[in-house]
Amino acid sequence: MTEPDEVVDAELVDDDHLPAARPEPSPVARPIVDRHTILVPGEALPTEADQPTYTERDLYVSESTAERLKNKSKPKNTSRTYDNQRDLFRRWCEAQGRVTKPCTTATYVEYVATLIEQGRAPNAISVAMSAIRTWMPDDKKPGTAEARGMLNEYKKEWNKRVGVKKAPAITDDMIRAMVATCDPNHPIGIRDRAVLLLGRGALNRRSELADLTIGNVTVEPDGVALYFTSSKTDQEAKGEETFIPAWDDPDIDPVHATRAWLDALHQLGVREGAFLRALTREGRLQSRVRATDRGDHVTGDAINEWVRGRARQAGIKGWEKVTAHGLRRGGAQAIADAGGDPTGQGRWKKGSAVVKREYLDRASNRRDNPWLKLAQPASADE
Repeated sequence: MTEPDEVVDAELVDDDHLPAARPEPSPVARPIVDRHTILVPGEALPTEADQPTYTERDLYVSESTAERLKNKSKPKNTSRTYDNQRDLFRRWCEAQGRVTKPCTTATYVEYVATLIEQGRAPNAISVAMSAIRTWMPDDKKPGTAEARGMLNEYKKEWNKRVGVKKAPAITDDMIRAMVATCDPNHPIGIRDRAVLLLGRGALNRRSELADLTIGNVTVEPDGVALYFTSSKTDQEAKGEETFIPAWDDPDIDPVHATRAWLDALHQLGVREGAFLRALTREGRLQSRVRATDRGDHVTGDAINEWVRGRARQAGIKGWEKVTAHGLRRGGAQAIADAGGDPTGQGRWKKGSAVVKREYLDRASNRRDNPWLKLAQPASADE
């Protein structure tokens, strides 16, 4: 028996007038908001549809820009130190089977604990912590509360066991004795005398002195003006001039010392470029063929050696502990003892806590010490 044909309702249309296909509903664009989003009345929610489409063109930088990025923000000395600390951390992570970058807070804390167990100096550990944390992506930096807490406790132990070691301040008597060892007829003696007097007068860091160019030095009748293009506290390289007044005593007059060194440079055929130069024992310019990326500029360590060498020749007790930083400390303390504020020189930040603690408070405590009235003999009027 034959089954009846199935009847299907359908619309009869011509072949060239087919009905339009029913459009698929378009996906709703997801809103992009977080707890920091602020909208004004009538403003629509921002969505993914509002975001631009980035291509490789938007993400790559040129080779020249990449080179600049390698040296951004940090002075070269700081960059080298940070690179070394990051390499040590990377190798430690590899040995421990931990992810180096971005690291977890637990890895960060464990590494700091390892440095403490190794007996590293607190300041060195602090530098390592900063180098590692600044190396991480902005949104994936490890927490610091636990590591800082451990380091603060360790500092207390360290200070009890080792104490705080500081470069001795170079006093007025010391500076005179050191200058007296400088041969005024030999280029090395002329250079070292200028370093001693300019370093003490300017109160700048040794690295800043090493970076000076001849164009940064202006000799005037009443003093010497040094223009420092950047510093540890001037990462934006705004620059600042430091003026060192002339002294009546020709032995310690920075004007006379600077003129003598500039004359010596001219005799050596140097009229531009680095202000402080490396010299041979004979007083000729030292070859810089194998020099580092500093070119004709000496390093801060070289200035350290010059200053320490003068302390040794002067027969200063404990000369082996003397550094160029002693010029900065000694000058700052002399200014504070005279009732002045060392932040006027040396490119410290105004209101520096270090200057207040190390120099101003020390001078005040000695000047206003209540025992002085008992220690000093009473006047005849009393």
